Amino acid sequence: MSVLAAIAVLAILILVHELGHFIAARSQGIYANRFSLGFGPILLKYQGSETEYTIRAFPLGGFVGFPDDDPDSEIPPNDPNLLRNRPVLDRAIVISAGVIANLIFAYLMLALQLGIVGIPQEFQYQPGVLVKPVNEQSVAYQAGIREGDIILAVNGQEIPLGKDATTLLTKEIQTHPNQEIDLKIQHETQQTNLKLTPKQGADGKGVLGIELGPNGKAIYRRPQDVVEIIKVAANRFQQLVVGTFQGFGQLITNFGQTVAQVSGPVKIVQIGAQLAASDSTNLFSFAAIISINLAIINILPLPALDGGQLAFLLIEGLFGKPLPNKIQEGVMQTGLVLLLGLGIFLIVKETTQLTSQLEWVQKLFQ
Repeated sequence: MSVLAAIAVLAILILVHELGHFIAARSQGIYANRFSLGFGPILLKYQGSETEYTIRAFPLGGFVGFPDDDPDSEIPPNDPNLLRNRPVLDRAIVISAGVIANLIFAYLMLALQLGIVGIPQEFQYQPGVLVKPVNEQSVAYQAGIREGDIILAVNGQEIPLGKDATTLLTKEIQTHPNQEIDLKIQHETQQTNLKLTPKQGADGKGVLGIELGPNGKAIYRRPQDVVEIIKVAANRFQQLVVGTFQGFGQLITNFGQTVAQVSGPVKIVQIGAQLAASDSTNLFSFAAIISINLAIINILPLPALDGGQLAFLLIEGLFGKPLPNKIQEGVMQTGLVLLLGLGIFLIVKETTQLTSQLEWVQKLFQ
């Protein structure tokens, strides 16, 4: 059920994105003759007065179709309500509306979670440091460390209780590149000692390939009023947006260290399922984070993405005429092939890694 919940969240995010494009077009009187959730064979179809609505077999995608280049369309090519015949600003609104819809949806998810779960009041610390996502090609993973484990001691020294525990352990790892360290690990109810050697990163610091966080649980309180929910949600939203931009920045400035953390749909579903299994309300945060990532990825000025189309519009606005159709089509098709190739690579890689984890594969079929 948790896997289905994670897939449903991704499908909803895609639906929100495409609805943004669709509503922006229809509200301006621009023709949109197709609205599809998913790709592949059609499962359900409804023909409206102007638009064909479909649900397709593979839910991790979707599109809004315009009759501009439809050879079967009976609309005259000079009709002012065709997308291509509208001013640059009108077209920019339609193209950017999907990103805007995802950002609004992310904020609403954060606000809804605060209203249901409450606002964090304090954090009750427990011994050790919690292991968050683990890079499956890392030293830590090869040594047997898994997400959810708790590191209790390093080199014979117990990790102190409190908010500084994560910082102290991180410093100990970073100051021992290519030097063996001894970690005391708690996996579920069992404790064990592991000896492993941090690799030396590009900055000369030791790296294990794990993300660390405080061990404990947050104590929540009911919000005072709607205004408090709005303010706290806005603060969290800003932090997530800034953090996501910083993550993409690291991918550019520190590609070698960051590229291994790039995830495709299989890994995203796995993470979402794990969050849902531990607490279903985590799906609100999961939806917000993925929605923000989807928005930022789409706004990048890359071919086949919304940002690439906006870049073409910017060129048209600056020079007073669009680039030749052959150039635009060539760039977009090349970008689409590259994106599909990357998507297939990530799916194959992650599916192979997941099938090596028997417990996870069993959960998929329960």
